[in-house]
Amino acid sequence: MSFQVKVPTVGESISEVTIAKWNKKDGDTISPNDLLCELESDKATFELNAETGGILRIAVNEGETIAIGTLICTIEASLTETKNIEIKSDVKMSETTEVKPSSKVLEMTVPAVGESITEVTIAVWTKKDGQQVAINDVLCEIESDKATFELTAEASGVLRIVAGTGETLPIGALLCRIEVGGEAVATVSDSAPVTAAETSKSSSTNYAQGHASPAADKILKEKGVSTDAVNGTGKDGRITKEDALSAQKPEVKASTPPKPEISSAPVVTGDRNDRPEKLSNLRKTIARRLVAVKNETAMLTTFNEVDMKPIMDIRAKYKDNFKEKHGVGLGFMSFFTKACCVALKEFPSVNAYINGDEIIYHDYCDISIAVSAPKGLVVPVIRNAEKMNFEQIEKEVVRLALKARDNKLSIEEMTGGTFTLTNGGIFGSMLSTPIINAPQSAILGMHNIVERPVAVGGQVVIRPIMYLALSYDHRIIDGRESVGFLVRVKQLLEDPTRLMFGV
Repeated sequence: MSFQVKVPTVGESISEVTIAKWNKKDGDTISPNDLLCELESDKATFELNAETGGILRIAVNEGETIAIGTLICTIEASLTETKNIEIKSDVKMSETTEVKPSSKVLEMTVPAVGESITEVTIAVWTKKDGQQVAINDVLCEIESDKATFELTAEASGVLRIVAGTGETLPIGALLCRIEVGGEAVATVSDSAPVTAAETSKSSSTNYAQGHASPAADKILKEKGVSTDAVNGTGKDGRITKEDALSAQKPEVKASTPPKPEISSAPVVTGDRNDRPEKLSNLRKTIARRLVAVKNETAMLTTFNEVDMKPIMDIRAKYKDNFKEKHGVGLGFMSFFTKACCVALKEFPSVNAYINGDEIIYHDYCDISIAVSAPKGLVVPVIRNAEKMNFEQIEKEVVRLALKARDNKLSIEEMTGGTFTLTNGGIFGSMLSTPIINAPQSAILGMHNIVERPVAVGGQVVIRPIMYLALSYDHRIIDGRESVGFLVRVKQLLEDPTRLMFGV
């Protein structure tokens, strides 16, 4: 019996990979989760692990470039594996497990859940391995860096879980198998004695517990940490690479003579505990993208200030009538969105992005609004904001904000923006330099409104002032365009009637 290993789907736009390095040799005996080889695409490097144990038979040599889905190698069941199968059959004799044969086996893989999502994590299995499932039953919940999804059974049968809770998998990777039409009914005999087969089964079950993957084992050895000191979160308790990275070397209390007490030393009371917590997928993705933007763009920030008195006067005069008529409050976001849409039409490079050797200009304004959600920062999009009036913008802002708060935003609602607004002022920020929301080329940062003395008509007066910050990619936007855009936004906000007449 042999198990075929094929090139997994590693990204929506990746059609081929190169075998960078084989970590095992042809004919080697391997164990489940052993690192077989490293695959390289035009975007990243991936590790391929064994899903079963046996003897490795390599089909593709190092350096060869092959398409997604191509056979890389096969894993033949070794003599040990065959014996384990025989032992397990003995256990079935003692436990009297009856398995009705299935007509076929359906493989279920990680589905494509969004344009920019390349990997997901198994949050929880709602069904157990070997359990009978019906079509459309929820099998597990999978998390991406943006949302949580449910995976439902595509057929009825017996579930065979391949990937464990907590594992991070690329799109297209095998999650589980369903033995279609199969039915498992287990009955344990009261008089069945404890046999060597049961002992073998117990040791086989516990094999994965505390067993480190090759990558994790290497990291632990470099840290000098024993596998006994690490709790594995992988399938059946395996120690994953992430477990190894977060593992800490246990403190060794040295036997030292007591130091003489110093009467003047301060007495520290209370607990001083450290609480290590794993980074969530969302937080890891946010961190990776922000660092990428800093490294891959020539980002600069230009500043200006806006006298908010004209807008505040309009809101004070019409907000009650506005809410009574439209059922939504008149906030600042609609003024800023309208002003940015006008300015983006006049400065199209601010509404564009670089794609290889091309600049892609947008003839529409999809405004991304940065929102702080329970799981982290999300950026839902207001589509074609340039065609909306104040009422439509305010209603869309409220709708997206409520969905973000309840973690119900869809992937479509968070992708495809052309320009971003972020309001740190609601948290009290006076001034900041926001980071561009890639692949966009600019982002406008709004801040708190503070009464400051300013000169108006030769007189010093107190006015509500807001600082604005425009961060932009200098590769595509010159200083003239960035400053001109921000000055135009200031002009429209300080004279809001321009927004109504389009001047």
